[in-house]
Amino acid sequence: MFFLPALFTANVHAEGLPDLGDVSQATISPREERELGLKIMSEIRSDPSYLNDAEIDGYLTRLGSRLISGSNEARPEQEFEFFALQDPTLNAFALPGGFMGFNSGLILAAQSESELAGVMAHEIAHVTQKHLARMIAGQKYNMLTSLASMAIAILASRANPQAGQAILVASQAGQIQKQLNFTREHEKEADRIGLGILAGAGLDPRGMADFFERMQRATRFLENGAPSYLRTHPVTFERIADIEGRTQGLPYRQVPDSLDFQLVRAKLRASIEKPADAVNYFESILREKRYTNETVERYGLVTALLRSREYQRADKELVRLYDSLQPEGGGETLQNHQLGTSIRIQRRMPPSSPMVETLAARVKLATGQTAEALDIYRAALAIFPQHRALIYDYTEALLSKVSAQDALDFINRQLQFDPNDVRLYRLQAQSHEALGNTLLQHQALAEVYSRQGNYPAAIEQLQIALKTDDGDFYQMSSVEARLRELRELAANESKKK
Repeated sequence: MFFLPALFTANVHAEGLPDLGDVSQATISPREERELGLKIMSEIRSDPSYLNDAEIDGYLTRLGSRLISGSNEARPEQEFEFFALQDPTLNAFALPGGFMGFNSGLILAAQSESELAGVMAHEIAHVTQKHLARMIAGQKYNMLTSLASMAIAILASRANPQAGQAILVASQAGQIQKQLNFTREHEKEADRIGLGILAGAGLDPRGMADFFERMQRATRFLENGAPSYLRTHPVTFERIADIEGRTQGLPYRQVPDSLDFQLVRAKLRASIEKPADAVNYFESILREKRYTNETVERYGLVTALLRSREYQRADKELVRLYDSLQPEGGGETLQNHQLGTSIRIQRRMPPSSPMVETLAARVKLATGQTAEALDIYRAALAIFPQHRALIYDYTEALLSKVSAQDALDFINRQLQFDPNDVRLYRLQAQSHEALGNTLLQHQALAEVYSRQGNYPAAIEQLQIALKTDDGDFYQMSSVEARLRELRELAANESKKK
């Protein structure tokens, strides 16, 4: 497997090891690091391989948070953001500002949740031990800017190898790589600390060795074609043997995979294959009963049918998907502060998977059953109020099927819980546009760009907002105050260049 090195920092140290101090703070502030990460992410988000899937990203974030919380000493100074790329290669990478990406190929190659967590834990250990921060000490922003060029080149090389190579030459990738390769000591330490992180999170430490061993076999055939500048984490027989030796004395722990892990893998498989091939794959699995969890395969089949636009078949298979879940009788009243309602629901299953409910609502919308879809969204949000896909989908359904005002009211309640949700600001702008609120539309778009680190675009939106004539005194004053704030941020950023 090939990795970009972990570039984000955290104010943590492993139990029993000396705290060497936050060397990275001497070279780049958390704010500078975050801004650099946002710039790189703006390139990644515009690449076709960026999945932008709230459910997959949410699962990766929950798994990462579980690992960080299980490391006892972990107290990250900055938030982490996990995301996925649609790429069949075995790869994961970390960027400045707490961004960490995982290729779909890596997620699908992991045969257990502990194996995927093993990769995460290893990367988290590089962060906690300040490995990269110590290597780039003294280089500061110029070094990280070159690293940003490398990250962008990885994406460019997939679509256009010559273009990608040109970027790498411009960024002097060979010289940078020589400074970034983790030493054997770093790798061993990351393995050792990562094992402790896995165990602390209640996952199977043996998953790390199992996955690295499979990864070594898989990448053996890629050595000639793989770009050498990505080989920052060489996997050797010595490393694998060392990990296995450390786990031999641990008590055996059988850790079942979470349903979310299995559903995410089914969703990826249904999404990366050609629609007809994905449908055939899941139909074959179900027909031959080659599964350990029927619900997972039926979820994959309905996802594939929806993607292939076989909506009526998807609706019929949805019944079988629900039948595969353990039924639970009775009903109950649930208070949902985000919806602003109390609703009585009759559960057809235990509240174990918001992903199933999100898929069900999408099928109902696709088959024209709007009222039933809205009921599913409301009932599911009462149980899973933080599930981002449910929130976004329900907002879009309100906007297109009910009213822009209802959508806006819901968005405003959501932003009270998460004032930095870029996608909600985009939906807010769409709602204001539908309602004819031009000033508020551009104000919302300004918040989208500012949270992506694009201050010039945010300033432009606020300038447009001030030229409109549909805002009152208080709204105009709010825009002017925000404009002054963003201009100051842009000026400070310009001074650092």
